[in-house]
Amino acid sequence: MAFKIPREITPQEVEARLSQGERLYMVDVREPDEWAAGHVAGAVHLPLSQLAGRRHELEPGRELIVMCRGGGRSGLACELLSEHGFRVVNMKGGLIAWTGELV
Repeated sequence: MAFKIPREITPQEVEARLSQGERLYMVDVREPDEWAAGHVAGAVHLPLSQLAGRRHELEPGRELIVMCRGGGRSGLACELLSEHGFRVVNMKGGLIAWTGELV
């Protein structure tokens, strides 16, 4: 992998799209304890450590916004998924930069 991220989006852009009622397909690749501490409502939880073996659970035709704590793991996930034909967008800055509500 050459660590090429096809597209990026900021947490503020994701929040704005959600607040406008847009239904986004979001994938959170953090580990279970991080997910349990709080996550974006509507996101799918698929830890990076399980991604390779479980990517078949994702919908390949939809744009995926991939998120993690700081943007690094989601970048790796984006690279892996894009190599398998997924349309991915990395949420740069991750949930550290998220100012919206978490569930």
